Amino acid sequence: MTKSETGRMLLSHNFDISEDIFPKLSLSEFTQVFTDGLSKYPQIHVRELNHAHWMVEILFPRDEFSPPQVGEFCAQALVDKRMSQTKSDDALPDILILGGLKKTPPLSDAPDALQTGEWGIDVVETQSAESFLIGIEWETKTANKTIEDVFKIEKITG
Repeated sequence: MTKSETGRMLLSHNFDISEDIFPKLSLSEFTQVFTDGLSKYPQIHVRELNHAHWMVEILFPRDEFSPPQVGEFCAQALVDKRMSQTKSDDALPDILILGGLKKTPPLSDAPDALQTGEWGIDVVETQSAESFLIGIEWETKTANKTIEDVFKIEKITG
């Protein structure tokens, strides 16, 4: 894949639940969730990052997958991981995949930093997706944006 044919997503993890319910995933565990969960798509590549905010890089062929599709794959990978850690679907956290296309100049030219034209993805685990989205003012922040700029994937339990 050439650079222009390759989509790039950088994932961060927002763990907004009690560790009494589920353990917080370490960097390597978080990376493994997506390495395993996306392994059925050999054309998608997952790599652990060395960055203060971004944890995982996902490269994908843009002519085969849209960013929201890859977001769906990521959500399902995390659901599968959390299901393997519990006996009841009722105990699962709500999972959000919040994606935004970077349109401003990058803060750094470091290889593990988000660059203009790439997707920053906040992977959220929370007790209440609705409360979380209200708290970050998602609707207000995304009101003037299109599906080409932002997307939201929700996996709601209970």
